Amino acid sequence: MISCMSELKDRLKADLTAAMKARDDVRTRTLRMVLTAVANEEVAGSSVRELGDDDVVKIVTREAKKRREAAEAFDKGGRPEKAADERAEGEVLADYLPAQLDDAELARLVAEAVAEAGASGPQDMGRVMKIVKPKVDGRAEGGRVAAEVKRRLTAS
Repeated sequence: MISCMSELKDRLKADLTAAMKARDDVRTRTLRMVLTAVANEEVAGSSVRELGDDDVVKIVTREAKKRREAAEAFDKGGRPEKAADERAEGEVLADYLPAQLDDAELARLVAEAVAEAGASGPQDMGRVMKIVKPKVDGRAEGGRVAAEVKRRLTAS
């Protein structure tokens, strides 16, 4: 079996050790949680497998999204202290994600994908998404990408 040990996973483990030594509760709690999610993913399915960096980034992205959604829910529920905890964990996770695309860069990538697909209206959204998704993977949330594709296709 060829080992493709994830450098990001190694970094997460090293940072967890440093956070524990520094008694940084938020960082320790967050890194433990994400490493547990990675370990669970590795043993999910019919056989154990080693995740690469791309897979680990997807897990970190998923966990960061959970933190954002939980913070919003706590805000709506009138629990600002819990919302602040979730946001703090989200900030820790952001350190391990690729830089997010700004609106102008996302719009440019979507415009290129629309041209490449020869899309003419909203019915072509699936074809455009199939082209643009790999280009923005991990650097823009799916909902944001879909909204930009829809905006572009309904404007044309």
